[in-house]
Amino acid sequence: MRKDQTTNHMLTGHRDIRNWVADRNGIPAIARVRNRFGEERAQLKLRFARADKSRPVDQDNGMSPCSWTAWLAELDRQQLALKVDPDADGFEFVERRGDN
Repeated sequence: MRKDQTTNHMLTGHRDIRNWVADRNGIPAIARVRNRFGEERAQLKLRFARADKSRPVDQDNGMSPCSWTAWLAELDRQQLALKVDPDADGFEFVERRGDN
């Protein structure tokens, strides 16, 4: 991935996403959440190693680690991309554009 200091990057390629997460000591996770009708759905998460070791690790907000295969399949099923900020190592999940 080319470092561009002025724009965010949209990652949709499985290898690109895995490399970006691995470079930041992250792992894939999924949380099960309910919508207002009580229907359960998978919410994609990324879990990163904490720099502050004094905070307890067991507070994971319902996240369950999962395999990359399951995580990437859910990413594709939901038609999501990973939008990353090269300046701040920030990210968010966004809908894929039709041109991808």
